[in-house]
Formats: sequence, C-alpha cells, structure tokens
Amino acid sequence: MTIMSGGFGLCGIPENLIAAIRQSGVKDLTVISNNCGVDGFGLGILLEGGQIKKMVSSYVGENKLFEKLYLSGELELEFNPQGTLAERIRAGGAGIPAFFTKTGVGTLVAEGKEVREFDGELYVMERGLTADLSIVKAWKADHEGNLVYRKTARNFNPMMATAGKVTVVEVEDVVEVGALDPDQIHTPGIYVDRIIKGAVFEKRIERVTTRPRETAGAAAGEEI
Repeated sequence: MTIMSGGFGLCGIPENLIAAIRQSGVKDLTVISNNCGVDGFGLGILLEGGQIKKMVSSYVGENKLFEKLYLSGELELEFNPQGTLAERIRAGGAGIPAFFTKTGVGTLVAEGKEVREFDGELYVMERGLTADLSIVKAWKADHEGNLVYRKTARNFNPMMATAGKVTVVEVEDVVEVGALDPDQIHTPGIYVDRIIKGAVFEKRIERVTTRPRETAGAAAGEEI
C-alpha cells in the first residue's frame, strides 16, 4: 500500500502511528514523505524493519541506512524538488491529476515526463499524489476531527490530510466540539477518518547546531 507520512524533518511527525506500523510488520510499503526520518527514529524504524519498498521524497540526507539501501538497489527512490512534492500532494487532495511547473526542466527530474511550452517558457508535467493511508500529526483536534497544527508541523501535514483515502491523525490533545476557534482550524474534520491521542512524544531534534558560548568579558568587548 501507499502511505503518506506528514512532518518536516523530525518536526510534526506522527511518531506513534509510525511505531504502530512498525509493530504490524506490514511489508512492501511505498511511503510519500518529505524525508525518511533518521537512523533509529521516525520513518527510519520502518527502513530498519525492511518494510519500505519505495520512497517518494525530497530530502533524504540525514539517514545513513537510507543511503546504504538506495545505493545497494534495495530501496527505490522517486526524488522530487521540495516545492514540487508539496504541490503534488496538494493537487492530489484537490482532485487535480496533473499540473505543469518550471522546476526541474532540463534536469534529471524531467526525464520521461511531458514537457510543454507556455508563453515561450518550458514546463514539465507532474502528477498529483494520493495515498491509501495518510498518517498525520496535529496539535489539537475536537471530536469531529477538526485539526489545529503548531508552527512547523503545518509543513506537509495539512495537504496530506486531504490526499489519503483514509486519514488517521495523532494529536497531543482532544477537546470538545466548539472549543476550537473556527478561524484557527487548519484542517476541517471532513478529511479525517480516525483520531488517536498519542501516548508519548519524543520530539527529537534532527540536527543540533550551537554557537560557542561567549564569556561575560568577551560579550562586553574586553580582551580575554
């Protein structure tokens, strides 16, 4: 089956639902996700279990196992520019089968795809994406499935919620109907089929970068 998995890096990923898929032991999955987690976390645990056959992704640079499996031919990869991937998912959710974009024209991305000229410019045709199952992470939901995301978790999750034949959402908090401000709802409940309240959220940081801490003297411009 084909699964869409929301989030951006390790932010806003449906980590409890990914763990449940890992425990199910299902194999030969095609997974549509911006990236594939990291070694030992996120979608990386499905790679470790040999459960993913193909990835449709944009950024895969943080997973050494992904690199190994791809270079050995054990993992298929359909590589997409990040904006193109987001638009393919949005188009699929909107019932748009294909669209044209300038991104990728004249590169490997355009190989085997229709290229057409509009107003003197070349555009490559990209197909919309849908999935058998979308797994989504939201911050809050009410009992009707209306969703609110928090900050970077709005990357990919909202459009994936619209593009799955079945959409299952894990949330941090479930509130009563009417508790959410209608103007703040990001995904209407019409798109949501199931809601679970996640048991534990690790919320790891994908790559920690820091600056050396300045001493009080250096911060004041004194010689040290």
